[in-house]
Amino acid sequence: MSEKALQYIRDNRDRLLEKLNDFLSIPSVSTDRKHKADVSNAADFVVTYLNDIGFENVEKQETNGHPLVYGEYNGAGPDAPTVLFYGHYDVQPADPIDLWDSDPFMPEVRNGRLFARGSSDDKGQVFMHLAVFEAYMKTEGNIPINVKVCIEGEEEIGSENLYDILHEKKEQFQADFAVISDSGMAAKNQPTILYGLKGFTGIEITVTGPDHDLHSGMYGGAVRNPIVALSHILASMKDENEVVTVDGFYEDVEPLNDEERKLMEQAPGEDFLETTGISETVSEKGYTAKEHTMGRPTFEINGIYGGYQGEGTKTIIPSSATAKITCRLVPGQDPTKIQQLLEMHVNKVAPSGVTVEVKKEKLSAKAYKVEPTHPLIKKAAISYTKAFGKETVYLRMGGSIPVVEWIEAIYDMPIVLLGFGTPDDRLHSPNESFPLDSFDKGMETLVYYWDEIKK
Repeated sequence: MSEKALQYIRDNRDRLLEKLNDFLSIPSVSTDRKHKADVSNAADFVVTYLNDIGFENVEKQETNGHPLVYGEYNGAGPDAPTVLFYGHYDVQPADPIDLWDSDPFMPEVRNGRLFARGSSDDKGQVFMHLAVFEAYMKTEGNIPINVKVCIEGEEEIGSENLYDILHEKKEQFQADFAVISDSGMAAKNQPTILYGLKGFTGIEITVTGPDHDLHSGMYGGAVRNPIVALSHILASMKDENEVVTVDGFYEDVEPLNDEERKLMEQAPGEDFLETTGISETVSEKGYTAKEHTMGRPTFEINGIYGGYQGEGTKTIIPSSATAKITCRLVPGQDPTKIQQLLEMHVNKVAPSGVTVEVKKEKLSAKAYKVEPTHPLIKKAAISYTKAFGKETVYLRMGGSIPVVEWIEAIYDMPIVLLGFGTPDDRLHSPNESFPLDSFDKGMETLVYYWDEIKK
């Protein structure tokens, strides 16, 4: 069956690419109110495409924010498995526009890459799935398995309404397993199984001293400086060996076993020195940089501000100072518990003479991991290798996709992350792009995968 679908994709490749360009041309920036109509138009594009393919019960479900698109295909019969395919059609803002080499919403192919906002994250990858469903329907009249589609318009703003929808409409979205293509590969044309994601949580610390900025000459030596106090707090939370010194932080961490460390060692990794401009890598004592980014928790200060920020000097003791902190978590760690441990540590080490407020990040998620030996994962590896002609490697990613944890928690189903992006795609940055090799071979991978699942 797969040969007909594969040939259809090859024969219609230019037309499919043009259709993708139409999708990418819609500036569906979910965070910007002025693009609200554009976000809705992108949802309409998906609705129309699903209807044209032959999906049933296609709905543009309104939410308290941007709409979610649902559709289903049940033509494979009651004995065939059902997959829940998740993706998102919203994109990040294109700013700063002047750093783009071409209009972010006028797709352009250069050097084997398709440049446009959303080309990799996530419109391009969503479109590939829809195109493969089209190929099956046009050649065979059916898709090998039953499909439910959940494509939202709020992923780039934290999927604010998705959890409640998945929970309230549990029966509608219930499936045997889920597939998500909102990630990438270790390198271009290197098939990669992403079998784990980190969790996420964070806090914001605000230290307040005097009720207004003070003259540093008149009050220095008598009043505690909030920036200095905040610096002491932050310095006490991680040591020079990149070890987090918050009591209990590592208590529930699932340790890396020898097999996983071997998989991480074998996987191609990013050259951090070349891609970031740093002089050396640093990682938790006892672990390599790859092991730390993939499989160990992290603590990072994302921003710190307070006092005078302008040109020249302003001799003050500032009234307040704030720091934003996030932690990437691994299996075993609970985001709520980590927030509590961080807050307890801050209160314990806070110096006198200032007041300290800890604000907890609302958006949190647990880590996700599926065993690399799971049959669904093995079938994915086989399919990748067929399409790309290379052995598939196995990775855990340092990033977080909250919807993965939500689907696992609500539905208790395995989740397969079939990503086709590359480290050079410049996600969320000017000149985002997607390799045409990933577009072509990615669709072939999906054809092989659905056939493997049917087997």
